[in-house]
Amino acid sequence: MVSKAFLLTEMTWPEVQQALHTVKIAIIPLGAHEQHGPHMVESCDAVLAEEMGKRLTERLYPQAILAPTINMGVSTHHIRFPGTISLQPTTVIAILRDMITSLQQHGIQQFLILNSHGGNQATLGVAVDMLTSELNVRIYYAKTTASAKDVMDRRIESKMYGHSCDREVSEALYLAPQLVRTEKLEKADYQEGRWQHLRPGNPLQGFYYYDEMTRNGCIGDATKASADIGREIVETALDRLATSIKEVM
Repeated sequence: MVSKAFLLTEMTWPEVQQALHTVKIAIIPLGAHEQHGPHMVESCDAVLAEEMGKRLTERLYPQAILAPTINMGVSTHHIRFPGTISLQPTTVIAILRDMITSLQQHGIQQFLILNSHGGNQATLGVAVDMLTSELNVRIYYAKTTASAKDVMDRRIESKMYGHSCDREVSEALYLAPQLVRTEKLEKADYQEGRWQHLRPGNPLQGFYYYDEMTRNGCIGDATKASADIGREIVETALDRLATSIKEVM
């Protein structure tokens, strides 16, 4: 539970006005609404981004304030699975522009977009390039737990992970266990296809739908997830993110 943090959605305007005396950066959680296999609910990425955001804001108190979560993202690759909602990259950029412009009018000049969905990363690179110069602000972005990759490499057994897998399910079991259907945990049901030539690390990159790669929408092996693994990944990432933000502020 967050003990002391500025959470914009839970504050009155006089409380925000007082907080702005010390706030130097606004944290904007960015998630997605998409399939996460048979064992995770579709709001997973948005919830994890917000939970990480709350804990990071607490670590940075009183210099950070948590903005409302953007709970949809760029999820075209998951759209063939029922329930997925995808925004166009231009829509995500437009939402970020409007949020940052609004908060800038209250005197905030630094922003961190805390992203929990890999499909948003390319859009964020473009957004930061555009909006930094357009709005004359400082904008940073980070994938929620990417800075703890050394912990993942040590503790995650799956060769390929990153979506409704042992890593993501572990993070959820620690941060928001209500997201997980523990009685339905499955490992990936892979199938052969051109996706194998388009994964990161290959000479060629390109778009493919997730159901071309995995029949059940998962990669990795969620049956090997645990809250203990999640705790080490999350806390390591939060410590490193907080340190980096303090340095750039």
